[in-house]
Amino acid sequence: MNTVLNHAVRRYLQTTARRAAVQVEGPSAVSGGHEGGYKIWRNLTFFVAFPSIILCAVNCYLTHQSGHHERPPFVKYDYLCVRTKRFPWGDGNHSLFHNPHTNALPNGYEDEH
Repeated sequence: MNTVLNHAVRRYLQTTARRAAVQVEGPSAVSGGHEGGYKIWRNLTFFVAFPSIILCAVNCYLTHQSGHHERPPFVKYDYLCVRTKRFPWGDGNHSLFHNPHTNALPNGYEDEH
């Protein structure tokens, strides 16, 4: 029984070493078997991703420059301003990055009162 186990372990180690040697050889070890695959991702980055980012930035800039910034009317929904305890800064009612023009308090916008 012991010789059968030794033979199985030896054979497993030999096949594992053979597979490892095959994987290390050649250019397939670098690109995972797809030679030139990095070129596709490089081209997608330069010709799709970067132009998309630039177009989104231009869209945001032009939208901001149009000056059309109407905030939605305040509707007091029960599920929106659930506060179980006060915020640990300021008066406890304003969030950390509170903007009085866009962020409403539980009773409405600040400048409407």
